[in-house]
Amino acid sequence: MKTNSRLLDEVQETVAGLHKTGVISARRMNEYQQLCNLELQEISPQQIKALRLREHLSQAVMAAVLNVSTSALQKWESGDNKPNGSSLRLLNIIEKKGLEAIL
Repeated sequence: MKTNSRLLDEVQETVAGLHKTGVISARRMNEYQQLCNLELQEISPQQIKALRLREHLSQAVMAAVLNVSTSALQKWESGDNKPNGSSLRLLNIIEKKGLEAIL
């Protein structure tokens, strides 16, 4: 799979090599590919809060899970700012697969 990121392409090539040599099982390889192919959807402030409440997390705990400050999460939930990059990817994974998928 080709991406717009040279680094991500290299990581994917490395993972494929590890799978080919038997270090990574077919199941883990499939899980990895599914996570890489996850389309990122914008998440509204209301969706972020609903997701946090669905998972029964406080703002501080959700922020720690996403490796962001509590202030950043509060700004996302109020609409003052938007998540991007790895935070947006993690939110998409949690929304689709639940918190267990990233822990």
